[in-house]
Amino acid sequence: MKIGVLALQGAFHEHIKMLNQLGVEAVEVRLPADLDGLSGLIIPGGESTTIGKLAVIYKLMEPLRAFAAKKAVWGTCAGMIFMAKDIGIDQPLLGIMDIIVERNAFGRQVDSFETALNIDGLSGDKPFPAIFIRAPRLVEAQAGTQIISTLEDGTAVAAKQGNWLVTSFHPELTGDDRMHQMFIDMAQAMNE
Repeated sequence: MKIGVLALQGAFHEHIKMLNQLGVEAVEVRLPADLDGLSGLIIPGGESTTIGKLAVIYKLMEPLRAFAAKKAVWGTCAGMIFMAKDIGIDQPLLGIMDIIVERNAFGRQVDSFETALNIDGLSGDKPFPAIFIRAPRLVEAQAGTQIISTLEDGTAVAAKQGNWLVTSFHPELTGDDRMHQMFIDMAQAMNE
C-alpha cells in the first residue's frame, strides 16, 4: 500500500513520518502524475488559501477530484477546509465533501489548545489527544455525512462521508497513530 500526502504547503512531513512508522510507504504529491498508484491521499494542515491556489497553479484540482471519486482522502485542519463544499468565503476549494466549514473558528495561533476526544470508530478505549491550531469547525454536515467526534460543547470536529475523512485537529502532531491507522484501514477497504 502507498499513501500520498499533498505536499504543496503545510504539515506534510509529519504525516509522512506517521505513515512510515505504521509501515506504509508514503509519497509526496505535488503534480497530477504523483497520484498514480496511490491507495489514498492525505491533505495536511497549513494555509487553505495557499493550498488551493497552488493546486490550481499545478493543475491538480480535476485530478484530485477524480482521485477522490474512487479513493480514500483525509483532510486535516486546512485539508478539511479545502475538501468542504462551502466555507462562506471565496477561495479555491476541492469542494467534494457535503460539509460547511468555518475557518479559524477557535481564534488565532495564541488560542491553540489540546483536548481529549472520543472518536467513533477509533481503536482502543482511551480518548485521542487532539491538537487544535487556528482550527476550523464543522458548522453543518449534510445528509450522508457522519459526525464522528465533537467537543464537549457539541462542536463537530471530525466527520466521514463515504471514503472521505476530515478532522479539525492535527493528529500528525501527536504521538498517537490511531487516526492514521483508521485512515489506512479506510484506504485498504476502498482498494479491496
